[in-house]
Amino acid sequence: ICIPKGEKDIPGLTDTTVPRRLGPKRASRIRKLFNLSKEDDVRQYVVRKPLNKEGKKPRTKAPKIQRLVTPRVLQHKRRRIALKKQRTQKNKEEAAEYAKLLAKRMKEAKEKRQEQIAKRRRLSSLRASTSKSESSQK
Repeated sequence: ICIPKGEKDIPGLTDTTVPRRLGPKRASRIRKLFNLSKEDDVRQYVVRKPLNKEGKKPRTKAPKIQRLVTPRVLQHKRRRIALKKQRTQKNKEEAAEYAKLLAKRMKEAKEKRQEQIAKRRRLSSLRASTSKSESSQK
């Protein structure tokens, strides 16, 4: 049940503010919380939780920062872009080569067609000339 806050604070309940147990885990949210620029190192500003046990050395626990831009991430990005460029270049070269091959084949087919047409014309003209000579001899 939720009720509105009264005029007086309830001692031990509404008079104190309890901080959040965990801080942000994502790099951009850590930047936003501490008003950091892109150049600042986020790892130094992560909210750490102190762990103190009797008889042991005091230590702190911090979350693994997600979406952290590291040199390795940048290297992977560069490699991905380089591979993409290589693929486009290779495809362009192969397309040009194929276009050249198609043009060559089309030219050969056209020449072959022209030869066949010329051959037909020669044969028909020979037939016509022989039929004329035969008709004139009769």
